[in-house]
Amino acid sequence: MSDKARIRLPRRTRARGRTVPPSSPRPRVPGALAQLAVVLRSPARAAQPLFAQAPRAWQRMLPFAVVGVFAVTLLPVTITVLANDYGLNGGWAGALGVAQTVPLLLAVTRPVHAWAVVLFADTLGAVLLLHAERVGSQVWPWPPMVIVGYLLLMACLGLRESTRTLVGVWLATGAVGAALGFFQPTGSMNTAALMFVLGGVVLALAGALRGLGDAQQRIAEQESISDAERARRTLLEERTRIARELHDVVAHHMSVITVQADSAPYRLPGMPEPVREEFAAIAASARESLGEMRRLLTVLRGDGTERAEGEKAPQPGIDRIQQLVEATVRAGQPVELSLAAGAAGAAPPAVDLSAYRIVQEALANVVRHAPGAAARVSVTVDEDEVLVLVVNGPAPDDVVALESSGTGHGLVGMRERVRLTGGTLDTGPLPDGGFRVAAHLPLNTPDEDPS
Repeated sequence: MSDKARIRLPRRTRARGRTVPPSSPRPRVPGALAQLAVVLRSPARAAQPLFAQAPRAWQRMLPFAVVGVFAVTLLPVTITVLANDYGLNGGWAGALGVAQTVPLLLAVTRPVHAWAVVLFADTLGAVLLLHAERVGSQVWPWPPMVIVGYLLLMACLGLRESTRTLVGVWLATGAVGAALGFFQPTGSMNTAALMFVLGGVVLALAGALRGLGDAQQRIAEQESISDAERARRTLLEERTRIARELHDVVAHHMSVITVQADSAPYRLPGMPEPVREEFAAIAASARESLGEMRRLLTVLRGDGTERAEGEKAPQPGIDRIQQLVEATVRAGQPVELSLAAGAAGAAPPAVDLSAYRIVQEALANVVRHAPGAAARVSVTVDEDEVLVLVVNGPAPDDVVALESSGTGHGLVGMRERVRLTGGTLDTGPLPDGGFRVAAHLPLNTPDEDPS
C-alpha cells in the first residue's frame, strides 16, 4: 500500500469573478520620442549640462548639436543682415555677429552666463544700429536673428534655472527693451514688446516642463522611500506574528517541564533531598521563564484585549491542512491535495505550524491573484525534512483577479518561517503562467541534536 493518503476534492466549473471587456487599442508613441519626452522632464543639476541624465549618448549630445546648429546658422545670417539690410560697417557687423551668436554655445552648460553676455552684446548692437544708414526702415532694437537666438537661450534657461532666476531674466529683458525704446529711430518698428512677450512664453513653457520633471522626481523619491518603509514594516509585522505563534509552542513545553519538575517528588518516592531541591529549582526557573515570555507576548500583541483573547486557540498544524483545503474548495477554488500518511505526527511543533501557514498563505495568494485556477497541494515527509509544495496554473481568461498587485506580506512571511526552521524556500512563476511555492523544512532544527 502507498504511504500517502491522496485526497482529490471536487472542482467548481466557474469561480466567482467578472468578465473582462476587450481593451480598446491605444496609440503608442514611438520609443525615441517617448524617451526624449522623459529626458525633457528630467531636470539637470547645477553642475551638469542639459540632458546629462539621459540614458543614451545621442540624447546627451542632442543639446550641444541643436545649439551648435543655431550658432553656425545665425552667425553668417547676422553678419549679412547687419551689413546689407541695416547698412552697418562690415567690421562692426562681424564683431556683433560673433558677440551675439558664439556665446550661445555656453547655453547648454552655463545658460545664465551666456544670457548675460548675449544681452550685453544685443544691447550694444542696438546702440550701434542707431547710427546705421538704413535703420529707419528696419526693426529695432532687436533684429529677427537676435530674437531667434535669444529665444533659444530662454529655452535653455527655463529647462535649467529656478523660477526666481527666470522671473529676473524676463524682467531684465523687458527693462532693457523699455529703456532702449526712448531712443527709437524715426520710422523703425520697435520689437521690444515682441521680445518681452515671446521670451516670457518660452520661459513659462520651459519652466513648467522643468517643474513637472522636478515634481515627478520628488514623487519617485517618495515612492522609493515608501516602498522601503513598507517592506521594512511588513518584515517586522511578520516577525512579530511568528514570534507570537512560537510563544504558544515554546510555552507549552515550558509548562510541561514545570509540571514534571513539580510532580517528580510525588511520582518518584524516596528521592534524596538534594535531588528534590534540584527539581524545585528547575520548576522555579521554568515558571520564571514562562512569566517572562508572557510579559514579552503582552508587549508583542499590543493591539487590544480582543485580539489577545482570539489568539488563545491552539495553533494549527499539518493535521489541519485538509480542512483548510476543503474550505478553499467551498469558496470556489479547485484544489487537489496529496497528504503523506503520518505527516502530522512526524514534524516538531515549529515545523508543523510553519507548514500549515505556508499552505494557508499560498492558497490565499491563489484566490487573490488567480481565482479559478487549478491548484495542487502536496505535503510529503521523509526522515530528514517536510516538503510542502503548492502549485497553481494560470487563471481562466474570463475571470478578473481580486488583486493585481500584492502587499508582499505573503512571501515575506513564508521566507521568515522557513528561515526560522533552517529550511529553504523556492518560489516563482511557471512557464504556463502559473506559480509555484516549494518549502523544505528540516525535521531537526539547527538547535536540535539529530541523534
